[in-house]
Formats: sequence, structure tokens, C-alpha cells
Amino acid sequence: MAGVPVYRGRLAPSPTGYLHLGHVRTFLIAEQRAAEEGGTLIFRNEDLDPDRCRAEFSSALYEDLHWIGLKWAEGPDCGGEYGPYSQSQRRNLYLEQWRKLRDTGSIYPCTCSRKELALSATAPNDADDEPLYPGNCRCRQDATSFPAPAGVNWRFRVPDGQEITFLDQHLGRQRFVAGSDFGDFVIWRRDDVPAYQLAVVADDCAMKISEVVRGADLLKSTARQLLLYRALGFAVPQFYHCDLVRDEAGTRLAKRHDALSIRHLRVSGWTREQVRERAFARLGDSVRSYLK
Repeated sequence: MAGVPVYRGRLAPSPTGYLHLGHVRTFLIAEQRAAEEGGTLIFRNEDLDPDRCRAEFSSALYEDLHWIGLKWAEGPDCGGEYGPYSQSQRRNLYLEQWRKLRDTGSIYPCTCSRKELALSATAPNDADDEPLYPGNCRCRQDATSFPAPAGVNWRFRVPDGQEITFLDQHLGRQRFVAGSDFGDFVIWRRDDVPAYQLAVVADDCAMKISEVVRGADLLKSTARQLLLYRALGFAVPQFYHCDLVRDEAGTRLAKRHDALSIRHLRVSGWTREQVRERAFARLGDSVRSYLK
């Protein structure tokens, strides 16, 4: 029907380790929501960090997700007009957005050392989040004198005290306060690597993503990214944050939980049906019994 927006979702893993049951849950939900809307699911390899991303993990992403039965219509093995689909090949796009933010005064260069930040940064409300930046370099007005971003951290100047709200399609109304729940955040690193917050916003806009499906641990990142959408003049997608898969101790899964990685479970004899089913179950004795 003319005028009806086309649903575009994405799978966007990072090759810093093997995917685990939490990723399976999130990606299956993304696939389901795209199917329900008669939309398209694309694959994007978020391989920006040269220190943590490895080629063997990139290969494992494709292999493990194909084994699970996930399919995408666009991506590294499907073609499509929005390629390439690896963030390491999309630097020019991120530079374009960095320049926009620099020229409008939305960001500033930060030369604080890690030691200085450790001594002066304020602890965040969330123990898992980054410390609040104390604002040492916030008064700098020389951003436009930098022809390129390398050599300093570039921070987004958040509007202190402003409420950032959005309606999550799963978890409901969300509210964060800039400057309190999070501070001025890095959008480009001093080692000349675009930061996650900028890259994901630039890519989701360029790829015309209509809904972002990801884990609930990224709710606060969404608040940060909404500020970037606004500063760059981008249309904002919808967001659906999935409940996190936790281990028997109640700790959310991370890539260090190798025993619950897709790769380990495959080698241990799990079927794809067992992996898909277990991704939506409460972890505990039932999982441990499989791992014995």
C-alpha cells in the first residue's frame, strides 16, 4: 500500500567473541518481528574495534547464525544497495557525521588522560555503565580547528538536566536525565576509531532501519543515541529492547560465558531446536544438566 512505511530490522553482532544464548533470543525476536510486518532483516558486522574484533569470530557469526536457521535478506552474502555491511569498511560515512557534529558545536575535543578521568569522574547510577565525565574539556570552543578526529577523544555535549524519553515497544515508557544518568559521551576515540554510539546511529539511518531490536542492557545507549539522531537531523526508528538471558546466578550472559556460546553448545551435541528453545527459557538446572 502506498505511503505505508517498509519495515526494516537488523542483526548487528560484534565479532569480539562467540555468540551466546542471549544473542540467539534477541536475533530470533528480530527475525519474528520482521516476519510479522512482512519486512526485511539485514545483517551488519559491527567490527569497528581493531583491538577486540577478530576474523575468526566474524566467520563464526555467519556460521553459527546460519546453523540456528536465521536468514536475512541483505548482508555480506546477499548483496543489496546498502553495502558494504561491515562497519570497518564504512569509515567515510562516520567521518561525514563527525564533521556535521563538529561544525555545529555538538561535540568537542577531550584531551583528558585515563588517569585524570579516574581521579575526577563521578560514578554513574548504573554500576555497569561508564563513569560520568566531569566536564574538564567541555568549555573548549576550538573544535572546528581540527581537520580530522585522530589524536583526541571527541565527546558529545549532552544537555544537562534534559529528560530523554521514548516508548520502547516491549518495555514501555523509558526516561533518562542527561547529565545525571549519563554524561558527555565519546563518539570518536583518540586512536581514530569511531565509537559505537556514532557508528550505530549513522548506519541505522543510512540503512533505513525502522526498528532496532536489541538487549535491555542498551536502554541507556538509546537515550544517548536519541540525542545524536536529533543533532544530525535523522528520523528516529522505533526500539524494542529484549529481556536479558541470565545464568543460574542471575548474572546476564556475556561473551565470557563460553559454556553457553552457540559454538560450545553445538560441539556439546545440542540440536538447533534445543538451542532455540533454551534461549527463551529460564536458565538454571535445566541448562546445567545439558552441560554435564
